[in-house]
Amino acid sequence: MEATDRIRPADRLEEVSEYYFSRKLKEIARMNAEGQDVISLGIGSPDMPPSEETIRTLCENAVRPDVHGYQPTTGIPELRQAFAQWYKRWYGVSLDPGKEIQPLIGSKEGILHVTLAFVNPGEEVLVPNPGYPTYTSLSKLLGAKVVNYNLKEEDGWMPDFDKLERMDLSRVKLMWTNYPNMPTGANASMDLYRRLVDFARKHAIVVVNDNPYSFILNDKPISLLAVEGAKECCIEFNSMSKSHNMPGWRVAMLASNPQFVQWVLKVKSNIDSGTFRCIQLAAAQALQNAPEWHQEMNVNLYRRRRQWAESIMQALGCTFDSRQAGMFLWGRIPDGYADAEKLTEKVLREARVFITPGFIFGSNGARHIRISLCCKEERLREALERIKQIQL
Repeated sequence: MEATDRIRPADRLEEVSEYYFSRKLKEIARMNAEGQDVISLGIGSPDMPPSEETIRTLCENAVRPDVHGYQPTTGIPELRQAFAQWYKRWYGVSLDPGKEIQPLIGSKEGILHVTLAFVNPGEEVLVPNPGYPTYTSLSKLLGAKVVNYNLKEEDGWMPDFDKLERMDLSRVKLMWTNYPNMPTGANASMDLYRRLVDFARKHAIVVVNDNPYSFILNDKPISLLAVEGAKECCIEFNSMSKSHNMPGWRVAMLASNPQFVQWVLKVKSNIDSGTFRCIQLAAAQALQNAPEWHQEMNVNLYRRRRQWAESIMQALGCTFDSRQAGMFLWGRIPDGYADAEKLTEKVLREARVFITPGFIFGSNGARHIRISLCCKEERLREALERIKQIQL
């Protein structure tokens, strides 16, 4: 028997499976290699570049000889200051750039850092159903117990605080929220944010609001931290991936009170060695993008694409709420299908169009699908025509 046959992975791997998109994109790559030309409306990876000023800043700094060393885990002062100014300008929230902001190598890593900083193995984490799968998978990998709270269509995909109050919350350390919501597109209100802050304070639970979609098809971006006292008991994530067309750059941030930020930094400083300085300088420049850039990239562009996505939903016989924000369109499948994957697999095999089935976001998404708007209009138009040709 070879040594590899006797070596077993850690037990924690039994708690999770490979990320759905990781598996599915490999399958789509095989189909494309066979010449099938799949149109992917799955993952939310912006397909347009950052602003010209952002790219120029990266290139101009990358040729300097003194920028290639390790960087501080806290992030460079220029980036922290830029994040603080950005929050003040767009959200009306004042943040101390030196004490209340922590740059991150993406929000996914932030989920890891925050969970390690606040949750002991066996303690509980409130995770929305439906919700971003990483809230669940990383919690399980780290030994936390996932407790789902329901988001339902009849409630506008908002938490039911009466039901939350009836739960045993004695071992809950974190509550994950995400508005504008992914996958449902439901938007937040200041009333919702005030209720979340009250809930966090009452039960000594840290509410972590993941806020990367607030600029996409959204008239007025808002922040949980705009609520008085929110920084005492809440953390907010924000990311440049969606709002600034920078998904591969891996730049995000969290904001909270200085104590929480220090606890996260204690974890982070033992895991990574900072972000390339030129990326941080370019990100600081991107945070100064003019309102006109945001209007074109985050509103006008996605509004045009959204019209095609709505036509695709209609062609599939799905229903949807036209008030959704964010870079996806979430719809309910027709009653004739047992579940969403039956529909999405049929569309993939027969029309060569990949659409995300809602079950990957939780059981409350089992009868829904999600269409990404990160696709050129001509490809969306072609996807619509292909779908019209199949028997649904």
